[in-house]
Amino acid sequence: MRYKTLCFCIGLVLISCGAKQANPAPAPKSHPDSTAIRNPRMSTEEFDRIYALSDNFYNKPLLISGFNGAFLVAKYDSIVYEKYHGYENFHDKSPINEHSAFHLASVSKTFTAMAVLKLMEEGKINLDSNVTHYIPTFPYPGITVKMLLDHRSGLPNYLNFMTMPLNKRGFRIPWDNKQFLTNDSLLSILIRYHPPVSSKPGTRFHYCNTNYAMLALVVESVTGQPFPQYIKQTIFDPLGMKDTYIFSPDRAATAMLSYHRYRRGIAPFPWTPLDGVYGDKNVYCTARDLLIWDKALRHDFLTKATLEMAYSPYSFEKPGIRNYGLGWHMFLYPTEKVIFHNGYWHGNNTVFFRLLKEGYTIIVLGNVYNKNIYRVQPLAEALTGRKFGAKGPPEPDQTDQDDPDSGGAQ
Repeated sequence: MRYKTLCFCIGLVLISCGAKQANPAPAPKSHPDSTAIRNPRMSTEEFDRIYALSDNFYNKPLLISGFNGAFLVAKYDSIVYEKYHGYENFHDKSPINEHSAFHLASVSKTFTAMAVLKLMEEGKINLDSNVTHYIPTFPYPGITVKMLLDHRSGLPNYLNFMTMPLNKRGFRIPWDNKQFLTNDSLLSILIRYHPPVSSKPGTRFHYCNTNYAMLALVVESVTGQPFPQYIKQTIFDPLGMKDTYIFSPDRAATAMLSYHRYRRGIAPFPWTPLDGVYGDKNVYCTARDLLIWDKALRHDFLTKATLEMAYSPYSFEKPGIRNYGLGWHMFLYPTEKVIFHNGYWHGNNTVFFRLLKEGYTIIVLGNVYNKNIYRVQPLAEALTGRKFGAKGPPEPDQTDQDDPDSGGAQ
């Protein structure tokens, strides 16, 4: 009897163990304050190390400088650290959370560039073709699609000529400030007034938002669809980026506002006519959705050969570590190539910082301008355990900027 009972108990134990093996529990959270589940490729010690370094960056450079936004650090496509602080709207005190979609400013250019490269892979766009092949009325000859992508077209920046005199006589582009400028109306202005180029096509790097506004029109010409609709159908929806969209004037009442600080407090930026142009900016996205985009780019959205093109430097007029690929800023350190894009528009400033070799992604999104958002290099160096070999924070090149701290609509 005792033998039968013993066998029965052993059988129950074996069945129980088998069931646990067939349905293993998810890896435990390594930190009680973390929303993340530790990736099996990452040890508990590594998870805790990344969490501690990220927490230190969040509490010191960010929070102490009045950070209002989202901060996320991931490795191997998995979130390790995620924090939200402040308000989407300071009037009704609606809090920022994981569904808060921030204006990405020029981080939006990464979507435009990768969409163009996807169409290239499909044989619908030739990067070496003149823009006039896709937009017959485009008034600047000798500019190729690739020159738009790598900012070597020499085109004038519409952020300047729509708000500043074209010549010493004080001539301005006439525009009704109550109307949003569109990509099509911008093209019409280029045709009618033909503001002067900054350089001959292909001769030097000149960061210019007009390039990416025209790329959006190239996409529309090739696909026969409005750019926002095409991006939604080919990127946002298939990847499950449910909180991401491209701004249009009908969303002005619901889109997250941006703010600037006065001595007496914080005030919202008003909408301007330039808020209607897309391709160079106007993607609204959450930190989590931007991580989905990062994951897609690390895996199968584009071929390895195409990504190598996108992440290659194309401008060497000035010596130094800073360069630009096809839709991406980069730092060419002796030990590392860092791929990133920053953004600034009104009170929004953003960072999408990618250490491809080690699998780290750092995302910082804010809707109240804060220059410390750009200062992620010390965190990146701490995560990798080595110095990259350059001084100072990874802010945009001064020659690219409309704002001295952040990089214009970068």
